[in-house]
Amino acid sequence: MLKILDHLEEWLIGFLIAAATLVIFVAVVHRYASGIPIPVIQDRLIQINMSWAQELCIYMFVWMAKFGAAYGVRTGIHVGVDVLINQLSDKNRFKFVVFGLLAGALFTGVVAALGVNFVWHMSQTEQTSADLELPMWMVYLAIPLGSSLMCFRFLQVTHSFWKTGDLPHHDHGHVEGIEEIKDEDLLPYNLDDNLHPHGLDGGEGGQK
Repeated sequence: MLKILDHLEEWLIGFLIAAATLVIFVAVVHRYASGIPIPVIQDRLIQINMSWAQELCIYMFVWMAKFGAAYGVRTGIHVGVDVLINQLSDKNRFKFVVFGLLAGALFTGVVAALGVNFVWHMSQTEQTSADLELPMWMVYLAIPLGSSLMCFRFLQVTHSFWKTGDLPHHDHGHVEGIEEIKDEDLLPYNLDDNLHPHGLDGGEGGQK
């Protein structure tokens, strides 16, 4: 069940990023192409209304940010200042980490609860967005959904840390699908380029 939730979270974020990028690209091309003085094409492009593109991208980035924050808690991407905490004994460090995680869960839980109340009252009105004319309660639904998921992730990390003592850690230099090359596996004398030293014996990869 958790794997399904993880994949849905990743797919949603990926879809929002791709869709927002595509919409922005089309809107920019349309804007500049409309200024090209080609009689037939310019008339057709001017008739196409792309004013909604900016509003849609803003909403997609808001949703992406809310669910991306939850993803960051699960994978350990969020920046944390732990210089002082790491200087403490293991017992005290454990207490502070748990306190911080539970504080994050409490905060996001409160935001989610307030968000539910806000969205409920918003749904009783007829407020719509300016260009897309979407019901505003649908737009603000990102607050309770994203905050609830983030609260769950904080509790999930707390449970895992309580059992194993390990926090999720993200290596910013790691790229999925590419195997890490160890220093001892790198043989500069066998690199066939002009940037690395070559063997004097003129062996494979060396200059003869």
